[in-house]
Amino acid sequence: MSILLDTRYTSDFIKKSEWDAMQSRVTEAHNTLHNHTGLGSDMLGWLDLPTTYDRDELDKVCTVAQKIQEDSDALIVVGIGGSYLGTRAAIELLKTNFYNSTNKTTPDIHFVGNSMSAFDLEQTMRLCQGKRISINVISKSGTTLESAMAFRMMRQFLIDEVGEEEARKRIYVTTDRTQGVLKALADKEGYETFIIPANVGGRYSVLTAVGMLPVAVAGCDIFSILKGAANAAFELQDPDIYANPCYRYAAGRHILMNKGRSVEVLVNSEPRFTQFGEWWRQLFAESEGKNGKGLFPISSIFTSELHSVGQFIQQGSPILFETAVMYKAPANDLRMTSLEGNFDKLNYLDGKSFHNINNTALISALMAHADGGTPSMLITVPAADEENLGYLFYFFEKACAISSYMLGVNPFDQPGVEGYKYNVFALLGRPGFEARLRELKRILK
Repeated sequence: MSILLDTRYTSDFIKKSEWDAMQSRVTEAHNTLHNHTGLGSDMLGWLDLPTTYDRDELDKVCTVAQKIQEDSDALIVVGIGGSYLGTRAAIELLKTNFYNSTNKTTPDIHFVGNSMSAFDLEQTMRLCQGKRISINVISKSGTTLESAMAFRMMRQFLIDEVGEEEARKRIYVTTDRTQGVLKALADKEGYETFIIPANVGGRYSVLTAVGMLPVAVAGCDIFSILKGAANAAFELQDPDIYANPCYRYAAGRHILMNKGRSVEVLVNSEPRFTQFGEWWRQLFAESEGKNGKGLFPISSIFTSELHSVGQFIQQGSPILFETAVMYKAPANDLRMTSLEGNFDKLNYLDGKSFHNINNTALISALMAHADGGTPSMLITVPAADEENLGYLFYFFEKACAISSYMLGVNPFDQPGVEGYKYNVFALLGRPGFEARLRELKRILK
C-alpha cells in the first residue's frame, strides 16, 4: 500500500485485546458503507468517484484549465468550506505555500468568499487591478452568504474591467447539474459550467471539478491525483483492521476517544501542509460533530509549534492524541556542511539532509509525547506528489465515513451549521425571517 500506519506510539495506551474488540464495530461500519444502508446513503457518490469519474467532464476541466492558463494572469476562486479548502490544500502541498509569489508560467490563484471580510476582498481586487482575470464560483445552491456576496462583487469588478461580453467568457460556474440560482444565472448568461454531483457533499468534493479545475490551472497533474485516489479505493476495502490502515486508524481514534481523549491533533513537519490540515479539520468536524459526539480536530505544524504548544502536548491535560503524517521522500532538500570553528556547535550534522533532520525531529517528538502520556499514530506517505495526495484525500474521506458510522451519526449532513445562518438572515432583514428576528430582539433586550 502507498500509505502505512504505525501504531507503536500507542502501545502503552492501547492493548491488543482493545484493537481486537474494535473489529466487529469496524466490520459493521464497513458493511453499512459499502451496502449503502446507513444514514446519508444518498450521498455516497465520492466512494466510487475515482474510478467512475465522467471522462467527458474531466476532459472539459483540462481544456478550460488550459484556456485560463493562456488568457489569465489570475484565477479568482469563490467558495467556502468544501468549495475551496481541498483545492487550496492541493495547490499549496503540490506546489508551494508561496505559490502566488513564485516565478511561474501559471496564473496566480486567489481565494475569496470564505469570509465576510471587506478588507480581504478589497485587497484581492487591488491585487487584480489591471490584470487579466477569470472567476470560478463554486456553490451547489448559490445562496451561501459569504460566497454569494463575494461573487456579486467580483463579478461586477470583472465586468467593470472588461465589459459584460468578455466577462461572460471568463466566468466559470461549478454548481448543481439542474437547479439553484447559480445554475439559472449560468444558463441565462451563457457561462461555462461544471457539475457538483448531487450525491457528493461539499467536504467530500475535492476530487470533482470543485477541486480539479483550479488545481489543473495551477499546473498540477489531476489524472495522477485521481489515479492515487483510485488506488486507495481499490486497496482500502478489506474490513480487517490489521490489513487496512484506513480502518485501523478509524479504530484507534475510537479507542482513544473512549479513554477520554477528546481532541485529535493532525501533525506534519512541512508548512505547506497547513491548508491540508484545514481541509481535514472540516472533514471530521462537520461529519462527526453532532448529537453530542465526536472528537474535536485541530492541526499543528512541527517543529515550529513545539515551541508554542509543545509544553501542553507533553505535560498538559490528557485530553488529546496526535495523528502525524510524515513524507519519506523530500520534494527538494538541503544538506548541512561543516564550518571551521564550529561556532554554533552544529558540525555533528555535517552531511545530513534537512529532510532527514526534520523527520527525525518529528519522530523524536512523538516518542517524547508518548513518554509524557500523549499517544500518537503515524501515517507514512512515500512523497508529497499528486498520486500520493489523491490517495491521502481518499484515505481520510473513507476513514471519516467509517468513523462516523461507528459513532452512529450521519457523516454527510451538517444541521448545526444552519443555526448561525438563520440568525444572520434575521438580523440583516432577509424576507421570511421576521419571526426569528422578533425572537432575537427579545433575547438581545
